[in-house]
Amino acid sequence: MATVGGVRDVDCNENSGEIEEIARFAVDEHNKKENALLEFVRLVKAKEQVVAGTLHHLTLEAIDAGKKKLYEAKVWVKPWLNHKELQDFKHAEDGESAVFTSADLGVKRDGHQPGWTAVPTHDPVVKDAAEHAVKTIQSMSNTIHTYELLEIQHAKAEVIEGLTKFDLLLKLRRGLREELFKVEVHKNPEGTFQLNHMKVEH
Repeated sequence: MATVGGVRDVDCNENSGEIEEIARFAVDEHNKKENALLEFVRLVKAKEQVVAGTLHHLTLEAIDAGKKKLYEAKVWVKPWLNHKELQDFKHAEDGESAVFTSADLGVKRDGHQPGWTAVPTHDPVVKDAAEHAVKTIQSMSNTIHTYELLEIQHAKAEVIEGLTKFDLLLKLRRGLREELFKVEVHKNPEGTFQLNHMKVEH
C-alpha cells in the first residue's frame, strides 16, 4: 500500500501502458496551453504520490524543434471522476542543456546554450519584463487611453554575461483597439528592466 502523501517510485515496465498514456496526455496538454509542438518520445521514469487521487511525477523525453529534450511533468489523476489534470510541466535540468527557470532567469551565466531560447510566457520574470514594456510604451504615448496587457503571445530569452534579453510579442488593448507590439526588454544583473526596442506589428 502506498502511504498518503508519500512519493514512491513506479516500475515503468509494470504498468507502462497506463503511465505512458498519462505522459502523452501531459505533452498534449502542455502543447495546448503553450501553443507548443512537442512530440512525445518515451517515458523515462515515473513516481507517484497518493493525494485525493494520484499525483504522477513523470520524467519524459520529447522532441522540441527537432531536438530530444527531457521534461518533468506532474499529472493529477482521479480515476473515479475520470479526471486528469496537468499540474506542472517543465524542462528537466539535465546538465547538458540547462534551461531558464524563473528563479535563475538572468542570473545563471553558464550552462545556457548561446542564442535565443523559448521561455514560458507565464514565467514571473517574463511577466515583469512585459509589464515594464507596457509602462514604457504608455509613458511614450500621447494618448489619454491606458494600455492594458491582454496576452504575452511569444517569449524568447538570451543571457549574455549576466544581461538577460527578452524578445516578446505582446497583445495590448488601448481603449477599444487591440494592438500587437514586438518588444525587446533587457534585464541587467541588478534586476533593472529597460525597453530596448519596440515596434507595432500589423
